[in-house]
Order: sequence, then structure tokens, then C-alpha cells
Amino acid sequence: VQLQASGGGLVQAGGSLRLSCAASGRTPSRYVMAWFRQAPGKEREFVAAISRRGDNTAYADSVKGRFTISRDNAKNTVYLQMNSLQPEDTAVYYCAADGGDWFAPSIVIYDYWGQGTLVTVSS
Repeated sequence: VQLQASGGGLVQAGGSLRLSCAASGRTPSRYVMAWFRQAPGKEREFVAAISRRGDNTAYADSVKGRFTISRDNAKNTVYLQMNSLQPEDTAVYYCAADGGDWFAPSIVIYDYWGQGTLVTVSS
């Protein structure tokens, strides 16, 4: 499956952005989808994940209550709505797909990765 992330940009603290990840190829709806991010000088970290049908989600503690992951399988697209953005949310955001079952989505090894989209939050 091929993944294409978009929607990044520059936003002031307190603002919002919505990232999109368009999937193509082998039945994207069969994959658990996730968002990760990597800030300058830091390791990549898990942000959020959603099950194949969208009935299960998981979030990193740092984004709970501010970010919402969703998916539209008819459009083969996964979204990350980011509200109340803070400078510490500045990072390159990546979408990823896992062909396994919904289990420990923050630590599984994802099979496919898209290119990143840069989110910059100014103070």
C-alpha cells in the first residue's frame, strides 16, 4: 500500500490543523493506520492509531483530548485533526499502515510508511 500525507503547515499556538493520509494499492481498509511524528533532534514517536473499521483508537498521552484520528474507508483516507496546537507539537508527521490485528498499536512494527508532512507551531 502507498501512503501520501498532506496538510502540514505553519500555525500559531492554540490553532488547529488537519492532516490527511491518502492510501492506495492493496485494499487500504484492511490496515491499521497510525500517525507518528519526529521532532528535530528527537526520535520518532507514536501519536495515534485507528483500527480497520475505525471502532478502536489509541493516542499518546501528550495528545489525548487535543488530537482526533479518524478514517474514511470509502475515500481510503485517514485524518488527524489537531487542535490546541503547542510549539512542542512541531515535528514532521508520518502516516503508517500495519497489516496485522489491532494489538498494541503504539509499539507494533508498521509495514508501510508515507513521506512526512511538516507541522510548525509558533509561540
